[in-house]
Amino acid sequence: MLATDTADAPWYIVDANDQRRARLNCISHLLSLIDYKPLAGDAHTLPKQRPQSDNTPDVPTFRNLVPQRY
Repeated sequence: MLATDTADAPWYIVDANDQRRARLNCISHLLSLIDYKPLAGDAHTLPKQRPQSDNTPDVPTFRNLVPQRY
């Protein structure tokens, strides 16, 4: 680790005695390293959903289906 821990690619050690806390701490740390700003703009509106047509097949058809041999 000493040879590969550089300023461009630093190593971080996470205390993982409690897996759930370790994951949350790791995610929080990674997000804190990203410099981001909120985007300015209008809120997006979604179009109304079109009604689903009745011509959909009941069983999906796949072109590249692997045959069951066993």
